Amino acid sequence: MRRITGLVSFLLLICFLIACSTAYKAAAVQYKGYSVTNTSKDSSFITFLQPYTDSVNKSMSTVVGKLAVDMDKRQPEGLLGDFMADAMLSVAEKYYETKIDAAFVNYGGIRIPYVKAGNLTRGQIFEMMPFDNIIILQKVKGAVLKQFLDHIAGRGGWPLSGMSMVIKKGKAENILIGGKTLDLSATYTIANSDYVANGGDNSEMLKAIPQMNKGILLRDALIEYVQEFSKQGKPVTVTVLNRVTNAE
Repeated sequence: MRRITGLVSFLLLICFLIACSTAYKAAAVQYKGYSVTNTSKDSSFITFLQPYTDSVNKSMSTVVGKLAVDMDKRQPEGLLGDFMADAMLSVAEKYYETKIDAAFVNYGGIRIPYVKAGNLTRGQIFEMMPFDNIIILQKVKGAVLKQFLDHIAGRGGWPLSGMSMVIKKGKAENILIGGKTLDLSATYTIANSDYVANGGDNSEMLKAIPQMNKGILLRDALIEYVQEFSKQGKPVTVTVLNRVTNAE
């Protein structure tokens, strides 16, 4: 699994934007009196891109599997986030060949609000995770993990897998890791995106902790996770397990 770089990356991005069927509408427009004298399309550029557009369009339309239920992005817990966190944990355990205690997906990183049951395409996976985020493992003390979970609680709850917690007055309480109460002196192996592990979304408590990195893109992990269900002739099924609940 490798990042796409250089010209190919640029062309894929342009072609995906052209091929993507999602429509966006501006909520507000600001201007300073600039004039536009030529709004015609550059036909030579479009012709140049066409082979790449066709290729990307075909790739993005590829069905990677099926969803048994509708999935939505929601706090403190939603099926879409649960699916993504489960995929991260499952695929990371496979490639890192180690037991992972918990996996996390930052809520703001999920870029699609809703996915309907039925066929799931590669393009939809790219829409929900357009960033080249890499799955990182870190070994953290329970006390540091508690700080991170308090941070998640203060943000209204993030998708997670392998554990559960209750948000009470903006803090994480009743924390269970693998069904056992969080031990502040124990060491836990957690999976995160490189963005979060490097302190993104104000996760500063993780920034100085050593990282294990095998270059596994979260987006690729999502695709592989769905494909594993397909190989077994089954749709992806996700159920709300009350992983994150509000006490109030």
